[in-house]
Amino acid sequence: MNLDKVIDLFMFREGTDEEVKGSYQPIITTGSVVWGVILRTAIIMIISLFVIEYFDLREYWWLLAFILWVGAAYPGWRQYQKFQSRMKTFQEETLCGSCIHLDVTSQLCKIFDEHPTRDYIPCEGANWEPIHFDSEAT
Repeated sequence: MNLDKVIDLFMFREGTDEEVKGSYQPIITTGSVVWGVILRTAIIMIISLFVIEYFDLREYWWLLAFILWVGAAYPGWRQYQKFQSRMKTFQEETLCGSCIHLDVTSQLCKIFDEHPTRDYIPCEGANWEPIHFDSEAT
């Protein structure tokens, strides 16, 4: 994992599959959103502990809760909504999106353990099985 990807996770930047030529790794997944929230929460908690002790602001604990919401939870929730929207579009536009072997939470083919993209299908359609309409699909 390079420094640019860590900064993207920290800043909740929207990534696309086409950013890195020749790479079949999605930029934003559910795990990267959760990792970004955890990273931001840890940084905010460490900084706030020092600030609270230095300025003796113990009676303003609610301010920390507000800063955690604004600085970590809400941006993470918005990024997750963008990821869900992108995955819905991915499912509608690609062959892998209608396959039973696609794990939509991680954008991963369960058989080949690879990330499909709009330009790359891990099995090239050979192992494609349709999603059953009577089962609940997310």
